[in-house]
Amino acid sequence: MIKVGVLTLSDSGAAGERKDESGPVIEKAVQEIDGQVDYYQVLPDNKKMIIDELHKMAVDLKLHLILTTGGTGLAPTDVTPDATKEVIEKEVPGIPETMRAESLKKTRKAMLSRAVAGVKGESLIINLPGSPKAVQECLEVILEVIPHAVELLQDEVEDCARE
Repeated sequence: MIKVGVLTLSDSGAAGERKDESGPVIEKAVQEIDGQVDYYQVLPDNKKMIIDELHKMAVDLKLHLILTTGGTGLAPTDVTPDATKEVIEKEVPGIPETMRAESLKKTRKAMLSRAVAGVKGESLIINLPGSPKAVQECLEVILEVIPHAVELLQDEVEDCARE
């Protein structure tokens, strides 16, 4: 079982003015890879709060996979990638590169995404877009590699070359 954390970043969502629709999309999608959402939080677009929450999810809760949704664009309040970069110990650029490449096939606006992915301890952190449709499309592209990434982080892989 992959222990998953979902962090939705939205000022209006955190204020209770808007229902989070992307979190449930993530929860349903991770079931395909034997993932279970053990922790879920909605926060405002506040860099310090995001940093603290990501640290808690990775270090204290020891979640295998942390998926953020929202705050990856160019707006002044979009600080999720910046906060993530302050938390991670190493980047995994292939994940957001692949999400952007596939998303570009649907919309040219995908090139404006600043999403990042990386590792903190034994946790894989991935920034997803904010819209439910974009979250679904991005997860469809990356889900199949996540179990292997989690196994690597848990030091449970003996031979990567063997399929």
